[in-house]
Amino acid sequence: MFPADWARVAPSAADIASALDRAISGPVLPPLPLRYRALELCGPDEAAVLVLGQDPYHTPGVADGLAFSCADGRPAPSLRNILAEMTTDLGLPSAPRATTLDGWARQGVLLLNTALSVPPGQPAAHAGAWAPFTQALLGEWLSRRSVPPVAIAWGAHAQRLLAPLGLPTIASAHPSPLSARRGFFGSRPFTRANALLAEQGHPPIDWTRMA
Repeated sequence: MFPADWARVAPSAADIASALDRAISGPVLPPLPLRYRALELCGPDEAAVLVLGQDPYHTPGVADGLAFSCADGRPAPSLRNILAEMTTDLGLPSAPRATTLDGWARQGVLLLNTALSVPPGQPAAHAGAWAPFTQALLGEWLSRRSVPPVAIAWGAHAQRLLAPLGLPTIASAHPSPLSARRGFFGSRPFTRANALLAEQGHPPIDWTRMA
């Protein structure tokens, strides 16, 4: 299940993932075939931007394996705020109607939740179990990188995890309705990320290409 190209650069993470796949039982979200979708759509050599979420949406039918992405055509509140900020940041005439972020992932945006599973209706229930995996994955992968990815750290959780890694980072409040007006709106993460990518000689992300 764990993608082979990621197992090559993060063998310890692959071992932890295999153990968790055996240990986690009962109904979980997203469905098991989608668990490693963020890694499947964005390989370790292609990832130019790292966006860290927390755990998958815990409402059945919404989580699709990518952080902040929604599978059911009804954007969750955090994603609605992300799309609103993108509309302002990029000067778009209206907010995009898409809810999946596959297009970002295929351009090199690693949309990684720090926990890859959650029981329905029980947010953060698996967070502790996945913490060693996330630490191993990021540590092993980044140690092999000659050019670090640009990190987008939305909220204290992502900022706490990313701070020790020394990545070029765009930090702001989380896009959830509880905190978006405390520094997420107006933070312009999309144009700022592309500016940092340009400094590295990397092509910009077309953030409007979402599906």
